[in-house]
Amino acid sequence: MGIPFRADQVGSLLRPPDLADARARFKRGELDAAALRAVEDRAITDAVRRQEAIGLQGITDGEFRRDWWHLDFLAQLDGVTLTANPGPQFRIAGPSEQPPIASVTGRVACSRPIMAEHFAYLKAQTTRTPKMTIPSPSMLHLRGGRAAIARDVYPTMDAFWADVAAAYRAAIGHLYGAGCRYLQLDDITFAYLCDPKIQANCRANGDDPAALPRIYADTINAALQGKPADLHVTIHTCRGNFKSAWVAEGGYDPVVEAMFSTHVDGYFMEFDSARAGGFEPLRALPPGKQVVLGLVTTKLGELESAEMLKRRIDEAARFVPLERLCLSPQCGFASTHHGNALSIDDQWRKLERVVEVARAVWGEVG
Repeated sequence: MGIPFRADQVGSLLRPPDLADARARFKRGELDAAALRAVEDRAITDAVRRQEAIGLQGITDGEFRRDWWHLDFLAQLDGVTLTANPGPQFRIAGPSEQPPIASVTGRVACSRPIMAEHFAYLKAQTTRTPKMTIPSPSMLHLRGGRAAIARDVYPTMDAFWADVAAAYRAAIGHLYGAGCRYLQLDDITFAYLCDPKIQANCRANGDDPAALPRIYADTINAALQGKPADLHVTIHTCRGNFKSAWVAEGGYDPVVEAMFSTHVDGYFMEFDSARAGGFEPLRALPPGKQVVLGLVTTKLGELESAEMLKRRIDEAARFVPLERLCLSPQCGFASTHHGNALSIDDQWRKLERVVEVARAVWGEVG
């Protein structure tokens, strides 16, 4: 089958207790960077072994060296500063830490490798396909929009998008140089823009939400321009994932044309709940592309039945041939260091179920 795999995963995993403790101690100044890295290394190696034992072919480091799925990467780009997020918040009862946003305060560039050493360690731990996940270039824009991009640095947005694409080409080149051949762009923007309240927030930030899907798709394509033929790229899109909370809702219809125009090999699409809409937009999938159906929720611990998952795959196959479909969880299990509201055992059972169902439906997991 190749990339994406019949049984695949989005990437992040729940942090083991000893890793969470070590990161907390590091932030308090009780642990130095070398000691933290040793704990991270052990946790990643253990997670790799567990993924391999389950039967997964695409292996990740669980994003164990990150606090936030996107900000740890974006903050390392030249010209990016993290600021408080004034926009839509995750639906969490009571007070809670909310993710900041990446604001642009200088010219965007990638003057040094970002997370290439993270990938190099992962690659050394597995004989299967190591998978790297990074935020999509559009993540530098959606949350803050035009209002979060300094006008004295970028009087026009064309120059901004050109710099973003160039920075990503450099960052992707560094990852490729470290041996990455399976890259996933995590992109909430397409799914978020299906929601009227997100569209309203875009207008408040000074943007036209109807134009953004095309702008984002064009920027992704510019970022991938000239990529090596043996670098396989997918896009994952979802409606928010923070401590089992979400932000947006709405079917893919308003964005699917632009999203499917991106020059990637496959799309990880969230379909675990009614807020994602139906499978009908899959009719627009271009030839040669794959869809990874995110049917297993990472927000709850209850295990989906194999029968239900097979039935949902059959429903999707009414719109896309079965051989162009794959299966995965709908998102990561810990898009942030906090993790979602399920146990580590729940997490592994769900990944085992993905592999089990893929074998039953397609006769293969790779």
